Amino acid sequence: MGRRAWQLAAAAAIVAVLGAAAVRPAGAAPQVPCYFIFGDSLVDNGNNNFIVSMARANYPPYGIDFAGGPSGRFSNGLTTVDVLAKLLGFDDYIPPFAGASSQQLLTGVNFASAAAGIREETGQQLGGRISFSGQVRNYQSAVQELVSILGDEDSAATHLSRCLFTVGMGSNDYLNNYFMPAFYSTGSRYTPEQYADALAADYARLLQAMYGYGARKVALMGVGQVGCSPSELAQRSPSGVACVEEIDGAVRLFNRRLVGLVDRFNALPGAHFTYVDVYGIFEDLMRSPGAHGLRVTNAGCCGVGRNNGQVTCLPFQTPCANRHEYLFWDAFHPTEAANVLVGQRIYSARLASDVHPVDIRTLARL
Repeated sequence: MGRRAWQLAAAAAIVAVLGAAAVRPAGAAPQVPCYFIFGDSLVDNGNNNFIVSMARANYPPYGIDFAGGPSGRFSNGLTTVDVLAKLLGFDDYIPPFAGASSQQLLTGVNFASAAAGIREETGQQLGGRISFSGQVRNYQSAVQELVSILGDEDSAATHLSRCLFTVGMGSNDYLNNYFMPAFYSTGSRYTPEQYADALAADYARLLQAMYGYGARKVALMGVGQVGCSPSELAQRSPSGVACVEEIDGAVRLFNRRLVGLVDRFNALPGAHFTYVDVYGIFEDLMRSPGAHGLRVTNAGCCGVGRNNGQVTCLPFQTPCANRHEYLFWDAFHPTEAANVLVGQRIYSARLASDVHPVDIRTLARL
């Protein structure tokens, strides 16, 4: 595939997503009335702008391809949840919980926080962040406000039962905890199997709390191939190309637990949980990048040092011009082009293995 074909393929994918809302009949409602997002920097869209943290992205060149400029999104443009919101038919992106109005709570908010993990201590070397438990507490307070808005708990429960929830946690529990022995002891205290079990147990407890507060249509996003990020390639890969199997192997153990959690929660009354194999989707992109309009998979478009991964994208740094050909925007996070490709597959599975048991499009209809 030639350079021009790559550009056309990437542009066509992004246009397809951005046009998703535009092709709906005038006045058509989104496929779900509300969408709530939990996660880390992969989907944070501004919550960390309001806390003292090194994990912030509200400066250029972040947002260089986003209509509003730097917003707190850790990408040059859209994140996967932005893509999902458009594919689900929302006219606007889901706003961050920080600063959201009461009226916005009715259609959903984004609770995600960069550097956050399932474990409380995860990411602490980066300063402030809202852990998964903190995000769940924020959701619980939002539900209490929804009860006031809608008049009673039954009305709120009915409303929430139709909402979509996506949860993407765990990446930082590996990169900013287990595999960071200078700051954390978990790597010496737990085997990879034990750590996956401990994470899954904490995850299940917090998902149970969400279920108790009305969450019924819930998609769990598996952890991606974080051992292939430019940062890890720069630090641990002799070739700078081969992914770090020690990390990816540990991640696969955790992802397998998530499949089990989905099966367990689907036994609860009214529950519709699903698992999205982000790891497998990412693996597919890396295996045949050209088929997806990508060319560079082992370096950040913006960064410093080996693989542009030793230091992440600096304020006002000039990024690569051909970012639509890059899988990674910076040392850790995908480009908009990659997020569009992944978001499309999360919404509508291309392979049966992409999801268990259903994709987001199907989940929205349940």
